This record gives sequence, structure tokens and C-alpha cells, in this order.
Amino acid sequence: MERGEMLRRVARGQDGLVTRAQAVGAGFTRHEIDNLVKFGRWMPLAWSVYLVSDAEPSRRRLIRAAQLSLGPPAHAVLGTAAELHGIGGLPPSGEIHLALPGVAAKSDRVRQPGLVLHQLEHPASAIVSLGGLRATGPLRTVTEVILRVDRYPAVCVLDSALNRALVSEEELLAVPRLIRGRRGAVAARSYLAEADGRAQSPLETRARLRCVDGKVPPDILQLAVRDDDGCLLGVGDLGWRGPRVIAEADGRAAHDTPGAVFADRRRQNRLVNAGWTVLRFTWADTLRPDYIPWTVRQAIRAAARDRS
Repeated sequence: MERGEMLRRVARGQDGLVTRAQAVGAGFTRHEIDNLVKFGRWMPLAWSVYLVSDAEPSRRRLIRAAQLSLGPPAHAVLGTAAELHGIGGLPPSGEIHLALPGVAAKSDRVRQPGLVLHQLEHPASAIVSLGGLRATGPLRTVTEVILRVDRYPAVCVLDSALNRALVSEEELLAVPRLIRGRRGAVAARSYLAEADGRAQSPLETRARLRCVDGKVPPDILQLAVRDDDGCLLGVGDLGWRGPRVIAEADGRAAHDTPGAVFADRRRQNRLVNAGWTVLRFTWADTLRPDYIPWTVRQAIRAAARDRS
């Protein structure tokens, strides 16, 4: 087989990436490889790993390049594993977190910009393949994350994993045993008690936690409101059924399109006409500890005055 085709076959199975060793194995000399890089035909993405297709150096390719540079034992952990699983709730980060058991961070292969290496030991049963990328499984990922982050991102991560059915409530019962005696275990156990898979976004989780901290916790999540004939008028993210108050968490991705805006307005009109107060909160609102609970409290008081 012609060497170019051989290398393309390798690249197709690795998101368009090849290692230097693979290129040499296909018949390219080290001098040829250096020239291909020098003249921009191949793009280096990690130590001795190159993007040889015309594709963009996406986040996934950067993670795969880092794994390829470190060899088969390397696997994604913590925030990078959560990212690959689609678990939300952690602040955006350009860092790539990989585990490589038993290797000291001394060589150029290990010390790469943006790469955070963890000497974590995981049994084979705790590692999964996500389209060819090795990562800790969902339960191990959330377990290790909540030991290392504060309450709000920790509960967001737990809610997201539950909502996406990546972990179950029964599986979370095993977490206290897994973390027993580890640093951060006491706080992590309290985060587990607050997890709720009904939350459909980290923004909803943060809004709920602000209400809990402000002593006005919602009595229900994903409240379905129906008219007297049983027709669905709308579903509220957070609900207080007694005073008939609903709070909506308006995330940019879900609510910024024109179609979504119009649908939100129609739904809100239906709920208001049915006697419900509808509040709307954004991510910026959750950054102020007092704003969301104060607003909810005012709405509850106004509802009580209207009924008296």
C-alpha cells in the first residue's frame, strides 16, 4: 500500500491525527515530517502529534492529540472527562486534564502547554471509550470532580449527570463509600444530598440553590401547569404552588433564537392569564446571592396580598 494512503487510513481513525512514530512506520523519514510541518502541510497539535487533514483543530482533536502524545495509558479525567461525556456545570477551561499513572512530569512529552497531568490510578473497569477517546466513566468522573470543586459547580455537575441519565440515583449511593477518607469528602457528601436530576441546565441548578440559600426553596421543579380542561399551559423550571409563582431560568442557548423568544412570550401570557406570576432569571442574576431569593419573596408576598 502506498505510504500516503496508509497514513490517511491511520488518520481517519484518529480524527485526522497521526503521531510521528506512525508516520515513520508508514515510510516517512524524520526529515520529510519536519518539512511537512515547516511548510504548513501538517499542523502540530501536541508533542510529536500532527493534524494531517484540512480540518480545524477542534477541542476534541486537541484532547485526542494530547492522549496520543502520552500513549495508550493516558485518559481524560475531571473536567475534561466531564466535557467529553457532555456533563455540564463546570466553568469553561482551555486546560486538558489527563491521567497518566506512574509518570513524573519532566519530559517534553508530558510538559505541554494547556495540559494538566494527574497521577491518578484507575482500574480498567473505570475507564470507557468515547468515540476512541479514553476517559473515566460518568460515575467515576462526577465522584472525582465533586471532591475538588465548590458547592455550586459540584451540584450542577451532579444534576447534569442525573438529568442526562449518565448516572442514576442508585449509583450515587455508592459515592460516599468511594470517597471515604479522601480530602473534600465531607463537603462532597453534602453536595450529593442536594442533587436533583429534574434540573435541565446548570442555570436552573444555580437558581434553585440561590433560592435554597435565601430561605425560599421551590416546592417543585418542572411544574406542569394545566387549565381546567387539562390542557398544558406551560412548564415552569421552579415552582411555588401555593402562591402560584413560577421562575424560569433563561439560558442563552435555549432562549435567544427568535422562535424561542416568541414561544416563551406566548407561554408566559398563558400562565399569567391563568393567575400565575412568572419570573425570569439569567446567569448574571445567579452571581448575586441576594437578588433571586429577594425577587421570589417579593412575588410571594404580592400574591398573598392579592388573595387577602
